[in-house]
Amino acid sequence: MKTLQITKFPELSYAGTEAINTLCTNLTFSGDNIKRIMITSCHASEGKTMISMNVLRTMAKLGKKVVLVDADLRRSVVKQKYGLEFIEANPAGITHLLAGMATEADCVYATNIEGAFIVPVVKTVSQSLSLLNSDKMKELLESLAQYFDYVIVDAPPIGALIDAAQIARNCDGTLLVINYNAVRKKELADACRQLNQSGCPILGTVINQAALDSYLNRKYYYKSYYYSHYDKYYTASDGTERKKSPLDFIRTMFKRKK
Repeated sequence: MKTLQITKFPELSYAGTEAINTLCTNLTFSGDNIKRIMITSCHASEGKTMISMNVLRTMAKLGKKVVLVDADLRRSVVKQKYGLEFIEANPAGITHLLAGMATEADCVYATNIEGAFIVPVVKTVSQSLSLLNSDKMKELLESLAQYFDYVIVDAPPIGALIDAAQIARNCDGTLLVINYNAVRKKELADACRQLNQSGCPILGTVINQAALDSYLNRKYYYKSYYYSHYDKYYTASDGTERKKSPLDFIRTMFKRKK
C-alpha cells in the first residue's frame, strides 16, 4: 500500500480534545451499520475538515482502522493545511479514481498515524458533480466500508453546493458542523431538508467556535457540543411526553436567529 506523511497537525486545547473524544465515543455507539460517515457544514470555514481529521486521528488511537475520504473535490484544504507529503513522485488521488485514471489501490494511502488512512484530493476540479455522481464513488465507499471500521467522508458544505447531498446518498449517516451563532434557522432547515431527501440520517451536530464560558460552567463544558446531551423529551400541548428530534435541538440552539 502507498504511504504519505501528515507533517502538520495542530494540537487542540484540552476542551477541544475532550470534545472530540466524546464525539468519537458517541459515534461508536451509533451501531454496527453506521460505518460511512459524512461530515459537512452549512458554510465554508466552519471547521468540517478540522473535525474530520481529528475524528480520523482519535478513532485510530482508539484502535479502529479508519480511512478519511477527501471528497471536497473543488476546494480541498487537507493537503495544504495538514502538510501531506507523498513518497511517490506522481501520486494519484480520488479525482483520478473517479475519472477512471487510477485504481482504488493507487489512491488509498497509509499515514504515519497507525490505523489512519487517507484517500486524498491530489488534483482539484471545477466540475465535480459528474464525478461524484458516478458509480465509482458508490463502489469506492462500499469497498472501503468492507475493509475499514469507519469511513470518514470530508464533504463540501451542503449549503453552498449540491455535491454533499449527492455524496450523502452513499453514506450511512451525517455529522453537521455548525459555527455557533453564525448560521440562520432557514439555512439549517434547508441543509436538513437536503440531507433528509438524500435518505442519509443526521447523526448529530457539532457546535464549533462556541463561547463555552458564556452559558456553562467550565467543569461541564463538553455537554454543549452534542445534541445527544440535551433534554430529549418535551411535554406537548395535549399533556403527553414526546421525543425531540435533532432538528428540534438545532432550532432551540438558534432560536435567537432571525
